[in-house]
Amino acid sequence: MNRHLTLKQFRYFLAVAESDSVAAASRMLNIAQSAITKSVLELEDALGLQLFERSPKGMRLTPEGHRFLVKARRVIGAVADATRGVPQTTEALGGTLAVGVTSLVAGYYLSEVFARFKRTCPGVDLHVVEDAPPFLEHLLINGELDIAIMVSNALGEPQALVAETLTRSPNRVWMAADHPLAAQAEVGLAECAAHDQIVLQADRIELLMRSVWARHQLKTRAVLKTSSLEAVRSLVGVGAGLAVLPDFLYRPWTLDAEHVEVRTLRDAVPTVDVGLVWRRGSQPRAEVLEFIEVARDQSRSRRPVA
Repeated sequence: MNRHLTLKQFRYFLAVAESDSVAAASRMLNIAQSAITKSVLELEDALGLQLFERSPKGMRLTPEGHRFLVKARRVIGAVADATRGVPQTTEALGGTLAVGVTSLVAGYYLSEVFARFKRTCPGVDLHVVEDAPPFLEHLLINGELDIAIMVSNALGEPQALVAETLTRSPNRVWMAADHPLAAQAEVGLAECAAHDQIVLQADRIELLMRSVWARHQLKTRAVLKTSSLEAVRSLVGVGAGLAVLPDFLYRPWTLDAEHVEVRTLRDAVPTVDVGLVWRRGSQPRAEVLEFIEVARDQSRSRRPVA
């Protein structure tokens, strides 16, 4: 087994993993499909692992592929850190930085930003507060938090806050492998509304979708509303209903090893944006500005480039 790996292989792998197809990755990177396919096959051969399940519907990560995805993002992030360099001024930064985060975002975005900021600014005491969006906004406005990472396109007090988007996540439909809609490559909102829904009540995601259903004059039936993402995943996996959720939350397997299928929506649905939020009119300290720059770098490193 050849263990020689290249950064190009990591980047092409990330492009396919995050777009679910070689064709979409090709458009994203402006690289020939054949080159991407060859690179991914060489990577699988070097690792001795099958990273993707291939089907006419696209490329789906295997369990091994999901585990490698985490490592690949760390590698690209480390390269971004190294090429960016650490300005001498950051070494002298100290004091405390108070960062707010919601429960969903904490599980998917906080760890990498936290680790990279601690490497860049080891003298800063990073204090993290996890809470619901309304309370984080309250703390930001009162000056009790310096900055927050949260869903940034559903703020309750947008006039008092500044939001900078780090990533936009499209919504897709989650369903069991044997769900009637699983035979289709794309589904419409009206088709989804005709089936039972499992609703995630977290980070104002339900609020965003409620406005979508209302705009299309569709009524849905929720068999369960829960703040537990794993409960949503498990119930979808056993066929209790379907869910419309952002891609950054998707994982193909439940805790009971049931498979969760995902389908693209035919109708236009707003993305769920995750970003930095801070108080409007405030003058961010040097520690806050450095945290913002680290978060921007981390976000850029998650976007594959040629």
